[in-house]
Amino acid sequence: MAIETESSLQTLKQNLIDYVRLQLGDQIVDVELDAEHYEAAYQKTIGTYRQRAQGAYEESYTFMELVKDVNIYTLPQEVIQVRQIFRRTFGDSTGPFASNFDPFSQASINVYLMNFNVAGGLATYDFYSQYVELAARMFGGYMNYTWNPVTKKLQLIRDPKGTGENVLLWTYNLKPEFNLLSDFQISQWIRDYMVANCKMIIGEAREKFATIAGPQGGGSLNGAQMKSEAQAQMDSLIDQLKAYVDGSQPITWVIG
Repeated sequence: MAIETESSLQTLKQNLIDYVRLQLGDQIVDVELDAEHYEAAYQKTIGTYRQRAQGAYEESYTFMELVKDVNIYTLPQEVIQVRQIFRRTFGDSTGPFASNFDPFSQASINVYLMNFNVAGGLATYDFYSQYVELAARMFGGYMNYTWNPVTKKLQLIRDPKGTGENVLLWTYNLKPEFNLLSDFQISQWIRDYMVANCKMIIGEAREKFATIAGPQGGGSLNGAQMKSEAQAQMDSLIDQLKAYVDGSQPITWVIG
């Protein structure tokens, strides 16, 4: 499966490069770029999008099994932030004082609490929810931790007392490049920005040789003009991200 995904990613990248080459006039004029230049432009484009766009990230919930006396865990490279660690039980889940209270399973009681004729309706459900939250804070329903986004090391403040407890990680992850290039809204932005990046590279090269000597007096290259056009295009595309043209969602009010 991983091999298929990698092959599909290479196909998407090649399609992107072919698009950029045609936009630069390849097959009509000689484009002064080789494979390394296209790769550099691609990496800069993806990097810029990840820095500027909320659509470059995705929310994720993942279970992780703890190991006795091990409090440092290495998470995948795509994880950029750990928001919270939830436990299925309170207190010491493996010791003599282990609690069987499970807020995940207890949520099923919602079926009864939402029935006004059975268990008191929404008011009872609200009281129950407050109780669960208070009990979690008081008896270890959440775990304290430190997170290093460079080394991807997650360090628990406490040492697990037993092996087998599964905790729920709430994380923010980088969207895979395959997903970025497959999304029709994001991919169009990436195409346009990569074209501008390639124009900037060509402009930089041509500006170093502003004039070319020849028998008829030589000629001049349009390096400065290409750089100016490329910069204007990149600035415009950055502004487009502020208008969420890539389909990402702005931060909004949260009611809870």
